Amino acid sequence: MTPADVLAEAYSRLPDLVRDAVDGLDADQLALRPGGSGNPIVWLVWHLARVEDSHFAEAFGHDQLWLTRGYADRWELPLDRDDTGYGHSSDQVDAVRVGSVQQLLDYFDAVHGLAQDLVAGLDDEDLSRVVDERWDPPVTLLVRLVSVIDDAVQHAGQAAYARGIVLA
Repeated sequence: MTPADVLAEAYSRLPDLVRDAVDGLDADQLALRPGGSGNPIVWLVWHLARVEDSHFAEAFGHDQLWLTRGYADRWELPLDRDDTGYGHSSDQVDAVRVGSVQQLLDYFDAVHGLAQDLVAGLDDEDLSRVVDERWDPPVTLLVRLVSVIDDAVQHAGQAAYARGIVLA
């Protein structure tokens, strides 16, 4: 098994984690903040999709789906169009809302489908390509992709935990 195969396997697991966290919930349940201040499921899934979208766009040299496929326009969030949720205040977290689970999944599915396609086409040479010179040492594609899936799985787990609180 190659490193690209391992990445493909890791990325293939994320859709089930996300779906299990959101299945059957309504918009109010998705927006419920555990303990009154925890991140709600809608924010967690939106954020993990936005991070995946923005990081893949930068690493692979394409535009973010959030911007080019009209998701930012349809969602009409009172946030900067390039916002991924990093460093959000409590009010900004509250601003991330959807009308339905399907709206949330439509964006996640588009982003993650593209991510899986891109990961499936990689080889070892691709993975050693430097994608971010702002760090010391510079970040390779392999390191960036591991970072993205690590972050996404953590947020999917947080969403699953929040689901348990919402349904308690």
